[in-house]
Amino acid sequence: MNFEEIEERDGIRFTWNVFPSTRIESSRAVVPIAAMYKPLNERPDLPPVLYDPVACKAPCRAILNPYCHIDIRAKFWICPFCLQRNMLPPQYKDISNTSLPLELMPQYTTIEYTLPRPPQLYPVFLFVVDLCQDADNLKALKDSLIVSLSLLPPECLVGLVTFGTAVSVYELGYTECAKSYVFRGTKEYTSKNIQEMLGLPASGVHASGPGVPPMAFQGSAAISRFLLPIQQCEFQLTNILEQLQTDPWPVANDKRPQRCTGAAMSVAVGLMESACPNTGGRIMLFSAGPATIGPGMVVSTALKDPIRSHHDIERDQAKHLKKASRFYEHLSKRASANGHAIDIFAGCLDQVGLMEMKSATTATGGHMILSDAFTTSIFRQSFQRIFTRDATGQLSVGFNASMEVLTTKELRISGLIGHAVSMNKKSSNVGETEIGLGNTNQWKMCGISPRSTYAVYFEVATQAAAATQANSRGLIQFITLYQHSSNTFRLRVTTVARQFADGGSPLIANSFDQETAAVAMARIATFKAEVDDGPDVLRWIDRMLIKLCQKFAEYRKDDPASFRLSSQFTLYPQFMYHLRRSPFLSVFNNSPDETAFYRHILNHEDVNNSLIMIQPTLQSYSFENPDGVPVLLDAVSIKPDAILLLDTFFHILIFHGETIAQWRNAGYQDQPEYANFKELLEAPRLEAADLLVDRFPIPRFIVCDQGGSQARFLLSRINPSETHMTAASAYGAAPAANVVLTDDVSLQVFMGHLKKLAVAIS
Repeated sequence: MNFEEIEERDGIRFTWNVFPSTRIESSRAVVPIAAMYKPLNERPDLPPVLYDPVACKAPCRAILNPYCHIDIRAKFWICPFCLQRNMLPPQYKDISNTSLPLELMPQYTTIEYTLPRPPQLYPVFLFVVDLCQDADNLKALKDSLIVSLSLLPPECLVGLVTFGTAVSVYELGYTECAKSYVFRGTKEYTSKNIQEMLGLPASGVHASGPGVPPMAFQGSAAISRFLLPIQQCEFQLTNILEQLQTDPWPVANDKRPQRCTGAAMSVAVGLMESACPNTGGRIMLFSAGPATIGPGMVVSTALKDPIRSHHDIERDQAKHLKKASRFYEHLSKRASANGHAIDIFAGCLDQVGLMEMKSATTATGGHMILSDAFTTSIFRQSFQRIFTRDATGQLSVGFNASMEVLTTKELRISGLIGHAVSMNKKSSNVGETEIGLGNTNQWKMCGISPRSTYAVYFEVATQAAAATQANSRGLIQFITLYQHSSNTFRLRVTTVARQFADGGSPLIANSFDQETAAVAMARIATFKAEVDDGPDVLRWIDRMLIKLCQKFAEYRKDDPASFRLSSQFTLYPQFMYHLRRSPFLSVFNNSPDETAFYRHILNHEDVNNSLIMIQPTLQSYSFENPDGVPVLLDAVSIKPDAILLLDTFFHILIFHGETIAQWRNAGYQDQPEYANFKELLEAPRLEAADLLVDRFPIPRFIVCDQGGSQARFLLSRINPSETHMTAASAYGAAPAANVVLTDDVSLQVFMGHLKKLAVAIS
């Protein structure tokens, strides 16, 4: 089975598919053992399993899987993780070699149990709407929200909070007219404050979980007044949304609107924790600008004070940054403790403060969508895609999820990088090295979707003296519990095994998955970039790359010309080259909000999508190749008589060469004898439409010409093999058309330096 087939079956890809047998050999391999795992990987042939899983005795609690040793006659099984003997439950009495339950069949290394006890509440969606925006933008947002009510299952609960200078919480259960409770925008509210001011009893719904019997949700006052099933309140909520007006508070010409985003989020989190603690739900914030008053304030109301830039942050001149970030971190801890995801939808040409608010989405598994306005298709279509249905007609997202990772004794867990928060569960399989969210083997992700991918890092625990035996294997089990939108608890269990080999064995080098390794290292680099200076992170990437080449390349000492990498490693250096220049690490020309958005998406997507972000794909369309061919992401691919299609995941760009643009401007495509030219212009647009079909969030679509201002999106990502420094144009002569004006080194120069440094062993 190749890497893609394993990913399709189990939703998992490893950096190394054969593990070094000792700790020291593992550290010499440079790239850590890491799994890129999609817990809700869509697999159509996965049969429903409608009973409780069989678990090993405490403290192990591993789930029965195909790698267990089964004694058919004596009806017991041996756990491969802790080697304890466990009796099979009575319902397995008819088990035989020809009649095995699903969880023991070799093809079901991934299995999903639907647990018999339902959650007490259907998922909750609380809309938090910014009213400090112009009428057109607000109308487009209201239309999208009204459409979303028809996309949600009718049993789901909804609520509405609006904010401007003050915060309003709408009582949807009061049907005589639109009734709301108003909170001051300059104050931070605790859960207790909100309960008192809304007239709610001190305790909300009791905690839920697989072991708690279901309760009728009408038992909570908050749920009968402020959060109601859509089928009960759709008419009332639609009327309220239609009647929403822009914030009436006057705004002077030299001032920003008084927008209390932080207070609104504090009220929303408090309402959700009072009404539905430890129950699946989403708080959806729609923000049209930065918070200017109250807690979480990003910038003052005076327009003469510019919003912080990367330069201000580096020089420690962003005076609101630390306080606002701490405020949202505190809110995200409260939300994640109760299983509530926070989504942020920004509809504004300027920044809204995503940099400060990012912890709210990263800790809770929420979505982050950046668009210029709520009128754009980027926002509208991305928002609707959140409510896509699976094959059974249910929402394809999961709620209030947690994931535990078990390993055999030879492996330890270093940590996880992804949209989750540590549950601080200490276990014997937690390693000393910490990568990302470490010191635990269990994490919580309140919002989870089939696209959610988590990088889990491992270390080999075995010391050299007690090296593992040849052909032994290490096992890893991922146990993910989540609330499904059909109001059931689901337990997804994936058990994988990988062989150990001696450090000198060619099996290890041959098992290297360079694509997964590039993405796993990119996640570590962006995690480091949040706390370290940019140059330090780039030096770390370079150091790791040189060490990897010294370990696995063939070369003679001090002879760069003799340097050779095997096919498993040849693409890895160029992935690292493009990663160094990517918007995840190169913040030049990006706002702090854009950087936060790009890093957020990288930590959510799978290997293939992440690779497109690191090294974009480029296709060329010409009369010789009207259907398009992949070309190098290089300046040499820019030709005057070709059209290029660039996909960076965030942008899809169609770039017309100089000659093509002149022909198009002359209108040749409208003349019948030039039908082939018309088809050539259409081909990249059709390909771009195919790319947009399942992309989330919707990328920005750009059409530009050679020499145009928008061409910078292409020129900033291609390899500058020909620059103004290297162009061999005579003095006074026009430079070549594909010269890139940059101080960045080209891939060829980068590889030359890499070879020199790799062969110069100290």
